[in-house]
Amino acid sequence: FYYFIRLCLDKILLQCVLQTRPLSGADAINALRPFYFAVHPDFFGQHPKEREVNENSLKRLNGYLENLQKPGFRSLKPTQLTFYVRETEPNSSNVQESFSASGFRAVSFTLRTRDLLSTVLDILNSCSLSTEHIQSLNVNSQPHKEAKSTVNRPIKWDKTYYSFTGFKDPEEELEQAQRMETTLISWLDDNGASAVKKLKKSLPLRKELERLKFELSHELQLSDIRWQRSWGIAHRCSQLHSLARLVQQRPEVLKNVKGHTVVFTDRSGMSAAGHIMLGTMDVHHHWTKIFERLPNYYKLQKGLLFLEDRISELLGGIQVIYIEELQPLLTLEEYYETLNSFYNKLRDSRLPFHPRSLRGLQMILESDRYAPSLHEFGHFMIPTVCDPVALQWFIFAKAQEARENLRRKEEMMITEKELIYTSTEKFSLDRLYKEPSVSSAQMIDCCRRLLEESLPYLQGMHLCISHFYSVLQDGDLCIPWNWK
Repeated sequence: FYYFIRLCLDKILLQCVLQTRPLSGADAINALRPFYFAVHPDFFGQHPKEREVNENSLKRLNGYLENLQKPGFRSLKPTQLTFYVRETEPNSSNVQESFSASGFRAVSFTLRTRDLLSTVLDILNSCSLSTEHIQSLNVNSQPHKEAKSTVNRPIKWDKTYYSFTGFKDPEEELEQAQRMETTLISWLDDNGASAVKKLKKSLPLRKELERLKFELSHELQLSDIRWQRSWGIAHRCSQLHSLARLVQQRPEVLKNVKGHTVVFTDRSGMSAAGHIMLGTMDVHHHWTKIFERLPNYYKLQKGLLFLEDRISELLGGIQVIYIEELQPLLTLEEYYETLNSFYNKLRDSRLPFHPRSLRGLQMILESDRYAPSLHEFGHFMIPTVCDPVALQWFIFAKAQEARENLRRKEEMMITEKELIYTSTEKFSLDRLYKEPSVSSAQMIDCCRRLLEESLPYLQGMHLCISHFYSVLQDGDLCIPWNWK
């Protein structure tokens, strides 16, 4: 009886395959092109927070898609994803209202699908993207609706079939997965061993990285060595080895780096914060040119400081600052042009700010926003294209709130630092840190709730507070700040 049922099932499935071609991995990539175009991190260069969220979500989505294509796949746990979706149809009046002033919106959805086609459709529909192009892929694009043909109708076996054969009921599995919400304890149970294994494997490389960083910092008398993005330990070691070779080959070109911070990033130059940027895809020839140009960069820095002072005078003494963690990684030349353009606009508008009336307040300039805003830390976020009159009224209206936020900032930073230290000690963590996209308020809330738990799994681990659950390639555990 068992073999008879299996034979019938195989014949029917074979007929279904002949009638309708299933979606392949290549088809899925082609079908998701509009989605990738709308969320790809490379389009979010001016938005570091949103770029990082999309990078993390794409990693988890790609893992989900890969698992769907594995032989013998049965079901996956529901996976919640968040993406910042760019406005790809600027002339469409029916979608503009849902987008922020920066031209993107946040979209969150949970994948519970069991096949590629359903997954692709769910992603596109969740992001309000068209699915018409899927018809051209010659696949069945209506997996959730009952087809007219008897051959294509989904087979629904009686519950006794699963009891007799021992097979798992896919509908029951799916319902159970939907009912189960990922919790911190359950996730650590499932992923703790994997993280420990990866962490142990990475320990020799971590020691090598610290050694290289210390030796280069000491030899070149650098203030620090940093990385813009979360590359793996092996990748970072490779970058430091490359810099060490340049030091051996051309020591004379590095005589002007004393006291500076070196940042490995996507391009070479000097950053708006005055750090030396070394592009990881550039060769030694490009790095050498940057080191040789340092005297010219110092002259440009003086001009930049002059512009900041002039803008401050025109705006009642408000201080112009550049916050590396919150702003895009601009080159010195790009930031100078931004300041110069904004200064010329202010000078021509002749706004009636009383001298020194706004002393003690802070502002950052942003070239990709259209409306001013006030950050939780008390600094104004001012678009370079902002109307001067609207800017004046906004600053006047928010000045008192800004001063209160600045006072709270110091208290919040102290609280966050104390909670990180206390949490690290209680759980015997090797390191506790957060992604830049996690705010101080979110970090404080997360640590306070963690301290109420008993989590022996975390001993000796590297814990990153993020927006998602994941295990990094070197064993770091990432958990969402609003874990349950």
